[in-house]
Amino acid sequence: MHTLFVSGAKRASGAVAAALVAAAAGLLSPLAHANNVIVLNSGEATLSLIDEASQQVVGKVPTGKEPHHLMAMPDNSSLIVANSVSNNLMLVDPKTGKLQKWIENIEDPYQLGFSPDRKWFVTTGLRLDRLDVYHYDGKEPVLAKRLPLATMPSHMAFTNDSKTVFVTLQVSGELAAVDLATQTVKWKMKVGDTPAGLWLTPGDKYLLVGMTGEDDVAVVDWRTQQVIKRIHTGKGAHNFRSLDDGRHVALSNRVAGTISIIDEETLTNVRDITGLMPGPDDMELSADKRYLWVTFRFAKHVGIIDLKTYQLVKTIAVGRSPHGIYFFDRAPVTAPNGA
Repeated sequence: MHTLFVSGAKRASGAVAAALVAAAAGLLSPLAHANNVIVLNSGEATLSLIDEASQQVVGKVPTGKEPHHLMAMPDNSSLIVANSVSNNLMLVDPKTGKLQKWIENIEDPYQLGFSPDRKWFVTTGLRLDRLDVYHYDGKEPVLAKRLPLATMPSHMAFTNDSKTVFVTLQVSGELAAVDLATQTVKWKMKVGDTPAGLWLTPGDKYLLVGMTGEDDVAVVDWRTQQVIKRIHTGKGAHNFRSLDDGRHVALSNRVAGTISIIDEETLTNVRDITGLMPGPDDMELSADKRYLWVTFRFAKHVGIIDLKTYQLVKTIAVGRSPHGIYFFDRAPVTAPNGA
């Protein structure tokens, strides 16, 4: 068995760990009590810190190579930054971004997530064609199994009973269902060209799949393993974020440069938000549900959309290829839906 979390001082090189600590301390000490928005710049191996109130970048911290996705620990004590090419994780203070731990030998952690019951921690290995499943007891995840899963596993979603994790396979155009208790693939099914983001509708009734190689969302009845409908959105349909109203979910269309609002009950696209910058990707909602923040992968910016007017009201320059985004003032989300 392999223990995941170890001290950064034991596993990281002294020079790298020291540089990260120094950089974080120098940038963040004046802002120890600020509520920051954290954005991962996957193309330049940094994270940007944005003061939510002033909407200004107030710091930048080095990470490992290609940090794509991030997620809070279930108790919100740490924010996990997954550095896929460096094969490691970086734990930072979720409020300030200050480095806490540096964790080596976690291979190709592209996407990551905790099951709703918090008993499982899962990472997808996009370039290694693998799913790594860990037991989690609230302290240290321990490797249960490395499961080959071709080709290019990327996004995932857990059922509410924590029995199954669904994974999209980008190159093979498939959706896989993995049994967490046995760490085995229950089934695979074809869904279309380059499936990416996943979202379960209320009650786990249907699974929505963002088809990045197409211009739609596949609606999957995962119990019968059938695509029952396709919802037209925009080219490069990619990732989801709930609007926290119990009915609607936002979908980023990376190629079209739009965001679609999908009604989870009628399974229809009820609105397209236009006038955006190129490459909308990951999204996060402000605590008051008024504003939707979005990373623009192709524009080196983060944008803020007013959900009362559906207009882009602010853009903030960050680093190259911004991807994951996190708000401290929201409750931690264990599953990667919308992460």
